[in-house]
Amino acid sequence: MGHHVIVGAGQIGAPLASALHRRGHRVTLVSRSGRGPQEVERIASDASDQARLTTIVNGADVLYNCANPPYHRWPEDWPPLAAALLGAAQDTGADYVLLGNLYVYAPPKGPMRESDPLDPLGAKALARARMWRDALAASEAGRFRVTEIRCGDYYGPGCVSQSHLGERFVPRLLRGRPASFLYDADQPHTWSYVGDVVEALIMAGTDERSFGRAWHVPSNPPVSARHMAEEIGRIAGLDTVDVSVMPRWLVRALGVASPTLREMEEVRYQFTRPFVVDSTDFQETFGLAPTPLETTLKETVEWWREHLNT
Repeated sequence: MGHHVIVGAGQIGAPLASALHRRGHRVTLVSRSGRGPQEVERIASDASDQARLTTIVNGADVLYNCANPPYHRWPEDWPPLAAALLGAAQDTGADYVLLGNLYVYAPPKGPMRESDPLDPLGAKALARARMWRDALAASEAGRFRVTEIRCGDYYGPGCVSQSHLGERFVPRLLRGRPASFLYDADQPHTWSYVGDVVEALIMAGTDERSFGRAWHVPSNPPVSARHMAEEIGRIAGLDTVDVSVMPRWLVRALGVASPTLREMEEVRYQFTRPFVVDSTDFQETFGLAPTPLETTLKETVEWWREHLNT
């Protein structure tokens, strides 16, 4: 068993820490707040402090970048944070696993594959692409090993804020109200289940075949947000379900007061056309298939019902 250091205690970092602990690994979870699962070592620290982070990572086998700065501050906050993580990996020789996303590709004309060129659109996407390019270049120079796990919009237990299928979607349906969705609710879209993201990260950090390239999280075939709502309604035994799509003029108007909503316009293209991920490479290489949609939605409904009753 190894020592795994995770930076970021959010919707992916926290369950990743628990999952690694269950497998017998030593886990250190680093975040500004110091929060996280009780069963792992938790450290409150600013991960952009490279000297401090290097001290924490020293002797560890794997460093995971699961951090997530405020959405509207990615162009400002990611560069120093990414530099510190990269520096800590270089100084300690720990394997480096990044949790990435699909922003790094151009607006797709077909299923996205890991071999697609990086052609980011907008400042946030440029920040993410630069992180991967810098890490890969350092790895190819022989300083450490690196891989990146890229996923679509996540959903599932614990996905509350900054999730299109989060707090404004599932709980509203369970309360008999229309789910709220920002864009076209009828476009096919690849969704990544949090449990599958966690399993992919663990595989990336513990299997030598992962290093030197990026991978897509195993995900179910694309379905629309409306289809997700209908399936949630069926599983939850709801009489009717509906999805309320916010008009674009209203999104722009609300964006005046909401930096996060304002920044969402940069990636609006992801919801105005089919947005499809091909995860064949990961599935065939590691033998890890996505959790069936029915199972993921049952677990999501159960989590929200428990969460809403507490």
